[in-house]
Amino acid sequence: MVNPGFVPDNKNIKKTSGTPNLFFDSRDNVFFERDPNNKAYEVTSTQLPAMVGGAFVDLYLTKGHIREPHWHPNAWELDVVVSGEALISIVDPDTKKLHNYIAKPGQVVFIPMAWWHWIRPESEELHLHLFFNNDQFETAEGSDMLRLTPPEVFQLSYGVDSKKIADSLSPVKESVVIGPPTKNPSNNRDHISQNTNRTEPAYNERQNGKAERISININEKPIDF
Repeated sequence: MVNPGFVPDNKNIKKTSGTPNLFFDSRDNVFFERDPNNKAYEVTSTQLPAMVGGAFVDLYLTKGHIREPHWHPNAWELDVVVSGEALISIVDPDTKKLHNYIAKPGQVVFIPMAWWHWIRPESEELHLHLFFNNDQFETAEGSDMLRLTPPEVFQLSYGVDSKKIADSLSPVKESVVIGPPTKNPSNNRDHISQNTNRTEPAYNERQNGKAERISININEKPIDF
Protein backbone atom coordinates (compact mmCIF):
# COMPACT_ATOMS: atom_id res chain seq x y z
CA MET A 1 0.00 0.00 0.00
CA VAL A 2 1.35 3.42 -0.95
CA ASN A 3 1.52 6.05 1.75
CA PRO A 4 -0.69 9.08 1.03
CA GLY A 5 0.81 12.51 0.55
CA PHE A 6 3.13 14.15 -1.98
CA VAL A 7 4.91 11.83 -4.41
CA PRO A 8 7.63 12.92 -6.88
CA ASP A 9 6.97 10.29 -9.55
CA ASN A 10 4.58 7.65 -10.92
CA LYS A 11 6.22 4.55 -9.47
CA ASN A 12 2.88 3.47 -8.03
CA ILE A 13 1.45 2.84 -11.52
CA LYS A 14 4.47 1.45 -13.38
CA LYS A 15 5.02 -2.21 -14.26
CA THR A 16 1.35 -2.98 -13.90
CA SER A 17 -0.71 -5.31 -16.05
CA GLY A 18 -2.18 -2.32 -17.84
CA THR A 19 -3.26 1.29 -17.52
CA PRO A 20 -5.04 1.81 -14.17
CA ASN A 21 -8.49 3.36 -13.90
CA LEU A 22 -8.07 7.05 -14.68
CA PHE A 23 -11.74 8.13 -14.75
CA PHE A 24 -14.30 8.79 -12.03
CA ASP A 25 -17.50 10.85 -11.88
CA SER A 26 -17.29 13.00 -8.75
CA ARG A 27 -21.10 13.05 -8.58
CA ASP A 28 -20.92 9.41 -7.57
CA ASN A 29 -19.27 10.26 -4.26
CA VAL A 30 -21.09 12.82 -2.10
CA PHE A 31 -18.83 14.05 0.69
CA PHE A 32 -21.62 16.02 2.39
CA GLU A 33 -25.07 17.35 1.50
CA ARG A 34 -26.96 19.94 3.52
CA ASP A 35 -29.58 20.31 0.79
CA PRO A 36 -29.52 19.99 -3.02
CA ASN A 37 -27.94 23.45 -3.40
CA ASN A 38 -25.38 23.10 -0.60
CA LYS A 39 -23.30 20.03 -1.09
CA ALA A 40 -19.78 18.75 -1.71
CA TYR A 41 -18.44 15.90 -3.83
CA GLU A 42 -15.07 14.28 -3.16
CA VAL A 43 -12.48 12.35 -5.15
CA THR A 44 -9.52 10.75 -3.34
CA SER A 45 -7.33 7.70 -3.87
CA THR A 46 -10.27 5.68 -2.54
CA GLN A 47 -12.08 6.41 -5.81
CA LEU A 48 -8.95 6.58 -7.99
CA PRO A 49 -6.19 4.42 -6.44
CA ALA A 50 -3.65 5.69 -8.96
CA MET A 51 -4.16 9.30 -7.79
CA VAL A 52 -1.52 9.24 -5.08
CA GLY A 53 -0.55 12.62 -3.64
CA GLY A 54 -3.68 14.67 -4.31
CA ALA A 55 -7.43 14.95 -3.81
CA PHE A 56 -10.34 17.03 -5.07
CA VAL A 57 -13.59 18.45 -3.66
CA ASP A 58 -16.36 20.02 -5.75
CA LEU A 59 -18.18 22.46 -3.45
CA TYR A 60 -21.53 24.23 -3.97
CA LEU A 61 -22.90 26.86 -1.57
CA THR A 62 -25.72 29.39 -1.56
CA LYS A 63 -25.88 32.67 0.33
CA GLY A 64 -26.84 32.22 3.96
CA HIS A 65 -24.75 29.04 4.21
CA ILE A 66 -21.11 28.47 5.11
CA ARG A 67 -18.40 25.86 4.86
CA GLU A 68 -17.83 25.82 8.58
CA PRO A 69 -14.49 26.70 10.23
CA HIS A 70 -12.08 23.77 10.03
CA TRP A 71 -8.49 22.80 9.29
CA HIS A 72 -6.61 20.02 7.52
CA PRO A 73 -3.84 18.49 9.67
CA ASN A 74 -2.09 16.75 6.77
CA ALA A 75 -2.68 18.84 3.63
CA TRP A 76 -2.66 22.30 2.16
CA GLU A 77 -5.70 23.45 0.20
CA LEU A 78 -6.04 25.47 -3.00
CA ASP A 79 -9.47 27.03 -3.57
CA VAL A 80 -10.41 27.91 -7.15
CA VAL A 81 -13.61 29.87 -7.75
CA VAL A 82 -15.55 28.44 -10.70
CA SER A 83 -18.59 30.73 -10.49
CA GLY A 84 -19.97 33.28 -8.06
CA GLU A 85 -18.01 35.23 -5.47
CA ALA A 86 -16.43 33.75 -2.35
CA LEU A 87 -15.32 35.16 0.97
CA ILE A 88 -12.51 32.88 2.15
CA SER A 89 -11.24 33.56 5.66
CA ILE A 90 -7.96 32.27 7.08
CA VAL A 91 -6.38 32.65 10.51
CA ASP A 92 -2.58 32.98 10.37
CA PRO A 93 -1.28 31.07 13.43
CA ASP A 94 2.10 32.80 13.22
CA THR A 95 0.98 36.43 13.13
CA LYS A 96 -2.32 35.79 15.02
CA LYS A 97 -4.21 37.72 12.34
CA LEU A 98 -7.42 37.04 10.43
CA HIS A 99 -7.27 37.40 6.63
CA ASN A 100 -10.43 37.69 4.51
CA TYR A 101 -10.10 37.26 0.76
CA ILE A 102 -12.75 38.08 -1.83
CA ALA A 103 -12.33 35.75 -4.81
CA LYS A 104 -14.14 35.72 -8.16
CA PRO A 105 -14.08 33.19 -11.04
CA GLY A 106 -10.56 32.24 -12.01
CA GLN A 107 -9.05 33.60 -8.80
CA VAL A 108 -7.49 31.29 -6.24
CA VAL A 109 -6.80 31.31 -2.51
CA PHE A 110 -4.10 29.12 -0.96
CA ILE A 111 -4.54 27.74 2.57
CA PRO A 112 -1.38 26.36 4.22
CA MET A 113 -1.54 23.02 6.00
CA ALA A 114 -3.33 23.07 9.38
CA TRP A 115 -4.48 26.71 9.12
CA TRP A 116 -7.97 27.47 10.44
CA HIS A 117 -10.31 28.65 7.65
CA TRP A 118 -13.89 28.88 6.38
CA ILE A 119 -15.78 29.78 3.19
CA ARG A 120 -18.89 31.94 2.68
CA PRO A 121 -20.70 32.92 -0.52
CA GLU A 122 -20.82 36.62 -1.31
CA SER A 123 -23.05 35.90 -4.30
CA GLU A 124 -26.40 34.10 -4.30
CA GLU A 125 -24.70 30.94 -5.58
CA LEU A 126 -21.09 29.82 -5.33
CA HIS A 127 -19.17 26.98 -6.98
CA LEU A 128 -15.57 26.13 -6.06
CA HIS A 129 -13.00 23.48 -6.87
CA LEU A 130 -10.81 22.57 -3.89
CA PHE A 131 -7.49 20.80 -4.39
CA PHE A 132 -5.40 19.07 -1.70
CA ASN A 133 -1.84 17.74 -1.74
CA ASN A 134 -2.79 14.51 0.06
CA ASP A 135 -4.91 11.76 -1.48
CA GLN A 136 -6.32 10.93 1.98
CA PHE A 137 -6.48 14.41 3.49
CA GLU A 138 -7.92 14.76 6.99
CA THR A 139 -10.35 17.42 8.22
CA ALA A 140 -10.94 18.65 11.77
CA GLU A 141 -14.33 20.38 11.92
CA GLY A 142 -14.90 23.32 14.27
CA SER A 143 -18.30 21.91 15.24
CA ASP A 144 -16.65 18.75 16.57
CA MET A 145 -14.24 20.77 18.69
CA LEU A 146 -17.14 22.78 20.14
CA ARG A 147 -19.55 19.93 20.84
CA LEU A 148 -16.95 17.51 22.23
CA THR A 149 -15.25 19.98 24.58
CA PRO A 150 -16.97 19.99 28.02
CA PRO A 151 -18.46 23.44 28.80
CA GLU A 152 -16.52 23.63 32.06
CA VAL A 153 -13.30 23.52 30.06
CA PHE A 154 -14.33 26.72 28.26
CA GLN A 155 -15.11 28.33 31.62
CA LEU A 156 -11.79 27.27 33.12
CA SER A 157 -9.84 28.34 30.03
CA TYR A 158 -11.57 31.61 29.13
CA GLY A 159 -13.68 32.68 32.12
CA VAL A 160 -16.98 32.24 30.27
CA ASP A 161 -20.15 30.89 31.88
CA SER A 162 -20.27 27.12 31.29
CA LYS A 163 -24.09 27.04 31.47
CA LYS A 164 -24.43 29.77 28.84
CA ILE A 165 -21.88 28.03 26.64
CA ALA A 166 -23.74 24.72 26.98
CA ASP A 167 -27.01 26.40 26.06
CA SER A 168 -25.49 28.27 23.11
CA LEU A 169 -23.88 25.13 21.71
CA SER A 170 -26.89 22.86 22.27
CA PRO A 171 -27.96 22.99 18.56
CA VAL A 172 -24.59 21.54 17.54
CA LYS A 173 -25.20 17.82 17.92
CA GLU A 174 -23.05 16.47 15.08
CA SER A 175 -20.48 17.57 12.51
CA VAL A 176 -21.96 20.60 10.73
CA VAL A 177 -19.62 20.77 7.67
CA ILE A 178 -22.02 23.06 5.77
CA GLY A 179 -23.97 25.33 8.10
CA PRO A 180 -26.22 26.35 9.56
CA PRO A 181 -27.28 22.95 10.93
CA THR A 182 -30.73 21.59 10.27
CA LYS A 183 -33.36 21.49 12.99
CA ASN A 184 -33.21 17.71 12.73
CA PRO A 185 -29.47 16.93 12.86
CA SER A 186 -30.07 13.24 12.17
CA ASN A 187 -30.83 14.08 8.54
CA ASN A 188 -28.33 16.43 6.90
CA ARG A 189 -30.25 16.27 3.60
CA ASP A 190 -33.21 18.29 4.95
CA HIS A 191 -33.87 21.67 3.37
CA ILE A 192 -33.19 24.67 5.58
CA SER A 193 -34.29 28.29 5.37
CA GLN A 194 -31.63 30.91 4.80
CA ASN A 195 -30.85 33.38 7.56
CA THR A 196 -31.68 36.72 6.02
CA ASN A 197 -30.82 38.62 9.20
CA ARG A 198 -27.14 37.77 9.24
CA THR A 199 -24.70 40.65 9.41
CA GLU A 200 -22.22 40.91 6.58
CA PRO A 201 -18.71 42.12 7.42
CA ALA A 202 -17.58 45.42 5.96
CA TYR A 203 -14.47 45.63 3.81
CA ASN A 204 -12.04 48.44 3.29
CA GLU A 205 -11.34 47.66 -0.36
CA ARG A 206 -13.01 46.07 -3.38
CA GLN A 207 -10.72 46.62 -6.32
CA ASN A 208 -10.53 44.30 -9.32
CA GLY A 209 -12.42 41.67 -7.38
CA LYS A 210 -9.76 41.51 -4.67
CA ALA A 211 -10.05 42.54 -1.06
CA GLU A 212 -8.44 41.71 2.22
CA ARG A 213 -9.28 42.63 5.77
CA ILE A 214 -7.03 41.88 8.72
CA SER A 215 -8.68 41.89 12.12
CA ILE A 216 -7.43 41.45 15.66
CA ASN A 217 -9.13 41.74 19.03
CA ILE A 218 -7.72 43.93 21.77
CA ASN A 219 -9.51 43.92 25.11
CA GLU A 220 -12.48 42.25 23.39
CA LYS A 221 -12.79 45.14 20.90
CA PRO A 222 -12.31 44.28 17.20
CA ILE A 223 -9.85 46.47 15.33
CA ASP A 224 -9.59 46.31 11.52
CA PHE A 225 -6.53 47.16 9.49
